[in-house]
Order: sequence, then structure tokens, then C-alpha cells
Amino acid sequence: MRNVETFRDLQREATEWRRHLHENPELGFQVDNTARFVTEKLASFGINHIETGIAETGIVALIQGEGGDGPTIALRADMDALPILEASNRPWSSKIPGKMHACGHDGHTAMLLGAAKYLTKTRKFKGCVALIFQPAEEIELPSGGLKMVEAGIMERFNISQVFGMHNSPDLDVGRFALCDGPIMASQDDFDILVKGRGGHAAAPHRAIDPVVIAAQIILSLQTLVSRSTDPTEALVISVTKLKAAEAYNIIPDQVEMAGTVRALVPGLRDFAERQILATAQGISRAFGAEVEFKYIRSVPVTFNHTEETNLAVKTARDFVGSASVDDNIRARMGAEDFAYMLEARPGAMIYVGNGSTAGLHHPAYDFNDDALPYGIGYWVNLVETVLGA
Repeated sequence: MRNVETFRDLQREATEWRRHLHENPELGFQVDNTARFVTEKLASFGINHIETGIAETGIVALIQGEGGDGPTIALRADMDALPILEASNRPWSSKIPGKMHACGHDGHTAMLLGAAKYLTKTRKFKGCVALIFQPAEEIELPSGGLKMVEAGIMERFNISQVFGMHNSPDLDVGRFALCDGPIMASQDDFDILVKGRGGHAAAPHRAIDPVVIAAQIILSLQTLVSRSTDPTEALVISVTKLKAAEAYNIIPDQVEMAGTVRALVPGLRDFAERQILATAQGISRAFGAEVEFKYIRSVPVTFNHTEETNLAVKTARDFVGSASVDDNIRARMGAEDFAYMLEARPGAMIYVGNGSTAGLHHPAYDFNDDALPYGIGYWVNLVETVLGA
């Protein structure tokens, strides 16, 4: 087991890669320059088997160990940025207004590149490592993770286990955190169109006011969480969009509403879909209005499998010490499309500390380069733990 000092030299090089990627963010599946940069680096390390263009701009590269035959495990990093105007004021801030790496995917990519360079030199493992560089994690449906799974990467590269890592701003650098079972929530989205009868705001009795109806629906949806579900089973229903009239003196014909549902138990997705519609219909009909409803199932629960979680915990503890690894964190209600890969193969997601930085998706966020050797070291040690020669 190698300690973090082993990877200090790689940190300097990985910092250059990371800051280059941060200056040049790309969105969704259109990460052509990022993918080209990654591919060129992988080739320069001496990796011969590199497949590009998977799910448009995704990459899978294979490193064969020198320890003999064995299984293939996959390590995954995401490459895309977010449509946010950066406010970090770093010298390496985004050069493209309105786009920035506000979730640390630049760091994730740099850490996996660092691990690739190290593993290509040493190859002290049996079997094979598949490096997955994924586009469009921030796209809901279809996301890059889903499209890479649908492209058959698990079968095509004979992957038996898959592992992911994400930075965590509320975790000190040098620390890791994870849990067995659900670690991140599912994400679904919904749209509700309340169809009333418009009129003059001074004569509401002649109208069927969809604004009042929408307000009743919003308030009633909160009771689905507080009064209709087990409080030990996490469910979040948030209305995040509301569009009505654009004038002071008009009661509109209709109001558009939209929101998101997060859950840690798959059955709660069924409950939410059924009960949001029933609530909206019941209230609207009581006022003489109608509703149109659309429920979009997006990302499933990110579920860590027990055997792979135990391997991740052992690797992290051997690397940084037991005191720096929390293996029983509370699941978070954010969503992550690595969930699709964990549905396709057993595996585990782990958090690596990013220190006291701005939160994810914040305009002032920046990945902490001090975390790079910890991420690189975790990947290397995980490979040698799982595929020990």
C-alpha cells in the first residue's frame, strides 16, 4: 500500500492538467476538446487500447496488468462542466463566459489521468483496468452515464466491477467518506399545467383562478412528505418553477408548475408519481379547473454494493488511516448518474475531501488541487487491492 507521498510528483503534473481543463470547460456531450486532451494524455502514457466516440464523446482505455489473467474492473471519471458564469477569481478561471467547472469534474478527470499514468508504468496487478471518461453527467435524460451503459461498455470490455469517486467540499482534504447501500438519491422531474379560466384581476369571481389553485397544490404537496410517508425514508418534493400572467391586472387562463422529486427508496418514486397527480387533480377539480401532468423518471438511486464498498473502505483506510475514513455517512439527496453504472455492475462510489471551498454548483467553487494526490493514490491502491497480483 503506497502512501500519499508517493504521488506528490504526479500532483504537480496533474495540477497543470486540471487547471487547463478548468480554463476550457465544455458542456454535456460536446466535450470534444476535453476528450481530445484526455486521449492524447493516455496515449502519451503508453496506453495502446483507447476507444473514443462512445456515447458521442466518451472514452474507455484499457491497462493490462503484468500479474497474469484476471477480471476487468472499471474506474470512472466525468468530464463535463456547467452553464454557470464563474466567480472564483482564480488565475485559471474559465476562459469561456457562462461555462465553468463548478462540480469538480476537471479534478475527477485529472485524478484518473494521474492514476492511469502511474498504473501504466507499474502494472502491478492481474487482469485489466478499464478507465471510463464520461461526458454529460450534468445532463438529466439521457445522461452520459446512461448512454455509455446503453452503448454496451460493460459487456464490450468484460467489466465485472465499477468504481466512482466524487469530491466533497464539506470534507477535509485527506479524508474519504462513503456508506453501504444508498449513498445518493434518485431524481425525477414533474410538470403540472393548471388550466382555469382567465379574466380581469378586479373580477376574480368571473374567473377560475389557476394561481390560487397552484398555490393550494404547492402547499398540499408538502404534506406528501410530512404526513404521508415514513419519516425514516427520505423523500423530497420541491416545486422549483412557476409561470403565470405577465401583467398586474390579469388572471391567466393557466399556470405552469414544475419541480423535482428525490428519494432513497425506489418505491417512493412510484408513490410520488401517483400522489402528485392525485393531489393536483383533486384540488383543481374542486375549483372547477383541469390539470395536465407529466412525470419524468431521470436518475435512479446511487446504490453502493456491499462487497465493493468493503473493498473501497479497506483501500481508503490502508491509504490514509482509519481515522480519516467515514464508512457510515448519511446518504445525500443529490443525484449522480454513476447510478446507471452501479445498476449494470456491482461497485461503489466514494467521496474524497475537497476542503473548505464553495459548494458544488456555486459560481465561486474551485477544485482543490491539494486533493489530487489523494484521489490518484486511492485509485492506484484500489486497483492493487482488488486485482492484487
